[in-house]
This record gives sequence, C-alpha cells and structure tokens, in this order.
Amino acid sequence: MILTCGFDEAGRGPLAGPVTAGCVILPADFPVEILNDSKKLSEKKRVAAEAVIKERALWGLGIADHKTIDAINILQATMLAMRRAYDQMMAGFDAWCAAHGIAPVDASVAAIVDGTTCPDVPCACRAEPKADGTYPAVMAASIIAKVARDRIMQDYDRLYPAYGYARHKGYPTAEHRRVCHEIGPSPIQRLSFSF
Repeated sequence: MILTCGFDEAGRGPLAGPVTAGCVILPADFPVEILNDSKKLSEKKRVAAEAVIKERALWGLGIADHKTIDAINILQATMLAMRRAYDQMMAGFDAWCAAHGIAPVDASVAAIVDGTTCPDVPCACRAEPKADGTYPAVMAASIIAKVARDRIMQDYDRLYPAYGYARHKGYPTAEHRRVCHEIGPSPIQRLSFSF
C-alpha cells in the first residue's frame, strides 16, 4: 500500500522570520472538502482545517530560522524544514498506521512537493508546481505550514511591536521596508535579503 505524503512550505518570500514546512498523510476518510491552498482560505478556515488535520492525519512541522536561512540560503533552508517535517511525521508512522488498520510493514510512502525541488527524504518524491491547489495532502501541508508560521510571527510581533509582524508576517511590504530603514533591522531579519 502506497501512502501519499504532501509537502509544502510557508515563508520563502518574507524579509524576516523562519520558513516553515508541513508534511501530511491523510487517512482515506478525511473530509477533503475543508482543504484548499492555504492562501485561498480565510484565516478562520485555515485554523479550523488545521485542527482537523492535526486530529485525524499523520503530520509533521519543520522550521528553519532566519539565521539558518542566512547561512545556507532560502532554498536549502526550505529543504531542511521539509526534511525536519518528514522526520517528525515519520516518528509517528507505525502507531498511526496501526490506528488506521494498516500494517506498517505493508505500507510505503510516496511524496508530492509543491514547487520544483524535492527535499532529501528516503522515499519516492516528485515536485510539481501548483500542487497545493491539486492534491489534498499538499493542501493540508500548506495549511500546517502557514498557520504555524503566522503564529510564530504573531509571537514575534509581541516581542518587536515596532515592526508590525502581526500585520504583514515579515513579507516585503512598504510598511516593513520603511520601518527597517527608519530604525534598522529587527533581531529576526534575514540579513541576506535586501530590505
């Protein structure tokens, strides 16, 4: 039995904060109608879907912080976050399979990644642009990554309120660029990105 594992990331484009990645295997009876590309769902629907994913699916979350992004570049940091998400997900693989009547020895994983590059994971993997709008497992991974990153940036907003992270989540808005020029980069700025 081949189980489809979806990968997606959130936060490749921002000027500050981490990149996050989700990795998800959905059970056969998952209510896929609640899923979509995370960017096409309202925040309320994303959070509601995240709760169902975490309750019913096998999932992992990986994070690479701003220092890692500066050290190894955003693509490699994204691949690292995906590998971390995969490893976290697979730590619960046997128990999740058993709970769903699947013999772990009879199951293998095949991954689909939203984008053009596969992370270094020990399973068959293919990359497909726009997969987050096509495959439910990738949609679910997109939601896991996006909700987690938004929460992280809201936490940073409380630490560094002058930067407005709760509003723009670190993306390169005019407001974000302006404050960086006026008071300097924040402690979570990606210094390898121009702002």
